[in-house]
Amino acid sequence: MSEQSEARSSAEVAAHVELHWTMAVGVIVVLLLAIITFTTIHWSTMPPSRVEVVDPATLHQSGEFVESNLGTGVDQRNRVVVHLLAEQYSFNPRCLVVPEGVSVTVRATSADVVHGFQILGTNVNTMLIPGYVSTFVMTLNGVGERAMPCHEFCGVGHAAMWATVRVVPRTEFETLIREKRRVSCG
Repeated sequence: MSEQSEARSSAEVAAHVELHWTMAVGVIVVLLLAIITFTTIHWSTMPPSRVEVVDPATLHQSGEFVESNLGTGVDQRNRVVVHLLAEQYSFNPRCLVVPEGVSVTVRATSADVVHGFQILGTNVNTMLIPGYVSTFVMTLNGVGERAMPCHEFCGVGHAAMWATVRVVPRTEFETLIREKRRVSCG
């Protein structure tokens, strides 16, 4: 009888330990689901700061992405700012002019589908999502032209969606900006 009670006792202990581990895993799963639910509700009611939205259906009509405001310019604080609009299957403007060695703020968006913005040979790389304004600061060194392809598949004309970034000496850029309010290659 002693062996039977010992076998029954070890089986009871194993079942007891197994029950505790099952409950512990269940509590962890419930806790993770609660965290996911809380985060989802919180972010849907309070999106992260620095998220700027724009109506892709009307951005051509008014605001900073109207055609006359696209390209490179200088704002009231004397900062170089590029406004760029991506549409199937082109960037507008197709060629950007930026000064060498100067911090340039890029503000870009898409009017239709998700596009990518990448300047080859640099670490500049972002997505352009309809309804959202992508803002980042870049500094390009070395005078010359760099290719700027769309790196997010945006439809059948995606392979032909390229633009150019022309980096010019600071003095040449200052001359160009004095002549025009907005600068692009054309």
